[in-house]
Amino acid sequence: MANVSHTRGDITGHPDVSEMRARYARMLGGRDVVLMDGPVFLLGLYCAVSPWILHYTTSQPALVTHNLIVGIAIGLLGLGFTAAPARMYGLSWAMSALGVWMIVSPWIVGDSPDTGVVLNNIIVGALAVILGLLCAVAAARSAPKA
Repeated sequence: MANVSHTRGDITGHPDVSEMRARYARMLGGRDVVLMDGPVFLLGLYCAVSPWILHYTTSQPALVTHNLIVGIAIGLLGLGFTAAPARMYGLSWAMSALGVWMIVSPWIVGDSPDTGVVLNNIIVGALAVILGLLCAVAAARSAPKA
């Protein structure tokens, strides 16, 4: 009868240890920025609900729709960074562009916005720019060298 009992031990004696380590490294794909996926999603979620948190749904109806759409877009980028990092980290520049748009949008989309609305969009936009640039730099650093 074969010995099928599981013994706890060191995996270094396994005959395929080098192949398993290489596969594990490929699956991780050099994910240096995995800690930014959550904050990007939370930033998008906050951006989407911020008109209701700051109560400017009646004074700035155009910005309500705008922040909802841009917040959903940022949140979807965060989910994409988590689900398919190899494909999505190239779009981190798009997140930076969304952040710049968030900074200037109160004056373009809004109708004489007050200080709270402007500050909210500037802070959300600045955080999106910073997170987008950090993701882009990390993706460029971990890209294969040609």
